Amino acid sequence: MPMSSLWSATAPAGPALPALQESLHSDVLVIGGGLQGLSTALHLAEAGTAVTLLEAADPGEGGSGRNGGQVIPGLKDDPDTLDRLFGPEATEFAGSTATMLFDLVARLGLDCDAERTGWIQAADKQVLLPALERRMSEWQARGADVGWLDAKAMAAHTGSHRFKGGWIDRRAGQLHPLKLVRALTAAALAAGVQIYARSPVCSMARQGRHWVATLPEGAQVTAERVLLATNRYTPPDLHRGLSRATLPAHSFQIATRPLSTSERARILPRRTPVSEARRVGTYFRLGPENRLLLGGRGDFTAPEGPRRFRMIEAEIRRLYGAGLTMEHYWYGRIAMTPDHRIRLVTPAPGLFAATGFNGRGVALATALGQRIAEHFLTGRPMPLPVQTQMTQMPLYGLHPLYGTLALHYYRLRDALDR
Repeated sequence: MPMSSLWSATAPAGPALPALQESLHSDVLVIGGGLQGLSTALHLAEAGTAVTLLEAADPGEGGSGRNGGQVIPGLKDDPDTLDRLFGPEATEFAGSTATMLFDLVARLGLDCDAERTGWIQAADKQVLLPALERRMSEWQARGADVGWLDAKAMAAHTGSHRFKGGWIDRRAGQLHPLKLVRALTAAALAAGVQIYARSPVCSMARQGRHWVATLPEGAQVTAERVLLATNRYTPPDLHRGLSRATLPAHSFQIATRPLSTSERARILPRRTPVSEARRVGTYFRLGPENRLLLGGRGDFTAPEGPRRFRMIEAEIRRLYGAGLTMEHYWYGRIAMTPDHRIRLVTPAPGLFAATGFNGRGVALATALGQRIAEHFLTGRPMPLPVQTQMTQMPLYGLHPLYGTLALHYYRLRDALDR
């Protein structure tokens, strides 16, 4: 079976976009046509700002159009920790990201199969339950619509008896990520954003009060402000610090054949997506055509074919037994940081970047785009700390090797702990 994304197989074509051929001026240049870049450009244009967006391939071709489509609020840190580290405003923003995304979808009528069906974080071992219950309680104390699920409730929600318990966050949900990207692209165009595809930036230079971005064929974009929204796809020649600030991990995903009526009644009957709390956990949901979609952390090198997905296939059998054949295999690149915290940085005047979404990018990147636009327009402080220098990972070239070794070690630990 060749590798093919379920999302690309079920999404309508996006808007036809030209490549940039001639030089132009703009108030703001956004580099990167994923969720962060499109959301920022859209909100800026709606406020009357002249925005140009350059995408090296086509919008959504990177991680924004390849992820699992789970809309999860919050960051990896729990609310009390966020309060202590960054203050209550950061915690409030983190808890609101899913709502901000669903509100944007509703306001613009974006066709992306959005469903606010909640999200479950599940534990297959008793030892994991206290941390999950504490996390749920901290969000509950802040008024979030969350609740606890015991083993019986987990079986009813998931259709699997593997889980000892977990919590449900009803602020969350799921959507079709590639449809979202393409709908945002259309909305940004309608708002006046100039979007160019297949237009990679090969260099940037500061000239007076402006930035000049140059493309391989010589076309240039001159702008007062630039947002580098390339995340884990930042070319080293464009900004070495940003490209070396995160570890490039791969999220492997598979999708089954369409479920039968009886399977559909048993597996995720409430259509609530699930993420496991294990060291190397999986995430799963129902996707288009009632296919079961499951993803998890793969090796730190890109897979050559479906044989590299065997561990992910085994997770479906662990949850639901044999008999579910696979019909789609694909992967996307995510940016991880050692502390699992996002990095916001202004490394030079007029230049802003955000990277390291650590698997929470659907809600976080879209919501962050709105706040970046407000920051550019009004000077409103960002809800999370902004650095002036990007801290690069030490011994960067060795991290993929160490990451792969750690991945297999934790998989073994998870297997032995069951």
